[in-house]
Amino acid sequence: MTATIIDGRAIARRLQAEAAAEAARLAAEGWAPRLVSLSVGDVAAAELYVRNQRRQAESAGLAFEARDYPANISLEQLTGILHGLNADPRVNGIIIQRPLPAHIPVKELQRAIHPLKDVEGMHPASIGNIVYNDLALGPCTAVAAVEILKSLPLKIEGLDVTVIGHSEIVGKPIAFLMMGLGATVTVCHHMTRQVAVHSRRADAVFVAVGKPGLVTGEMLKPGAALIDIGINRIGTAEGPRTVGDADFDSCAEVAGWITPVPGGVGPVTVAVLLQNAALATRMQMAQYRDAYAVAN
Repeated sequence: MTATIIDGRAIARRLQAEAAAEAARLAAEGWAPRLVSLSVGDVAAAELYVRNQRRQAESAGLAFEARDYPANISLEQLTGILHGLNADPRVNGIIIQRPLPAHIPVKELQRAIHPLKDVEGMHPASIGNIVYNDLALGPCTAVAAVEILKSLPLKIEGLDVTVIGHSEIVGKPIAFLMMGLGATVTVCHHMTRQVAVHSRRADAVFVAVGKPGLVTGEMLKPGAALIDIGINRIGTAEGPRTVGDADFDSCAEVAGWITPVPGGVGPVTVAVLLQNAALATRMQMAQYRDAYAVAN
């Protein structure tokens, strides 16, 4: 193996420390950040994520409340709950846990969250702002992946980047974030011919498709950075394993830097969520103070 394994947990600790410092400043000003997490139906499926988010949030000084709702709750009822949270000044961030029941479209819930409380960065306004290089509350996973690349000793301006996967909340935002930093970006998707032609000439490759082993070492330029965002559960002789979208062993023989799965993008994503929560609280505080000043 020649690649340097990127320590996502170390990057996450740095970001969490920054979020904790901001949360402490906000608390001193009377605005202690508070997150509310909503799970619907199969609570067990999201239990690990909720527990991890709670632990990380509380360690950074952010209050965290988890709310569970039955699978037969209607979209209208959930939307009403979100409107109530939007209007509650004691709630500064709202998280929608996945999976959701089939009759609850996640995009409808994301649209119902006030943009200033959209700590996951999933609201259409939050994603759309990236086009204008406004990175206030960006999608957590996309921002985390870019943050990892920024931690490497690479000059981002003019860097050739290939993004494999063009989802609305990961692939496309990464492309716009990297363009905003001055990189030259190619986006590959399921209709792209010869993905390897594009990935082999890239200085950095992001992959977020959900297919284990999709990217192999022969698809990489020697010395390139590989940011693997995939999370897949596969069966092995030793039992179930969590792997990314890259064949780690072959890619590590070619790449200069590589993210492990787990331990790469995942921890940084949670840290970005905490940073978004602190920033969202700061923005809400400013909005309330401006409204009060106008009223008086």
